[in-house]
Amino acid sequence: MKIQGSTFTLREWHWEDALPLQHHANNSLITDCLTDRFPNPYTLEDAVKWIAARQNQDPMINFAIADLDSDKVIGGIGLELQQDIYRQTPLLGYWLGEEYWGRGIVTEATRLLTAYAFDTLEAICVQARVLSKNPASMRVLEKAGYVKQGVLQHSVVKAGKILDEHLYAIWK
Repeated sequence: MKIQGSTFTLREWHWEDALPLQHHANNSLITDCLTDRFPNPYTLEDAVKWIAARQNQDPMINFAIADLDSDKVIGGIGLELQQDIYRQTPLLGYWLGEEYWGRGIVTEATRLLTAYAFDTLEAICVQARVLSKNPASMRVLEKAGYVKQGVLQHSVVKAGKILDEHLYAIWK
């Protein structure tokens, strides 16, 4: 499955993505703004494990962001399906290789994946959580049509520091 963007493709993860995934993901500027389950340092073994766990997804919820011309991985975007009363409210997450920042790629990818969630996964709402130290990600979400729902003050610990978490959402 592929979702076409203007300069990139959202597609399934391939085994040959391991090296570029490890290259881009092994950056503390990226990992400092993500949950701890995204390892730092990000090793080739981590990349292989990630790709292995994303084979044969049903439904497809985790996508590689691949450069349109080279088909090389430059980032990732996905949805985390939830349970119980949140079953139609997936969580959105994303990251992009540093050399691709500032080009509107993640904003466009967010719009595309959000439309996919509403059209294919029957989502009624998509949420995203952003650490207070990541205002660039907040701007991405706002440009993609997400609305800040609130701030969970002093609610998370990242690298030994207590931070606020900003909750964003968009509705169908």
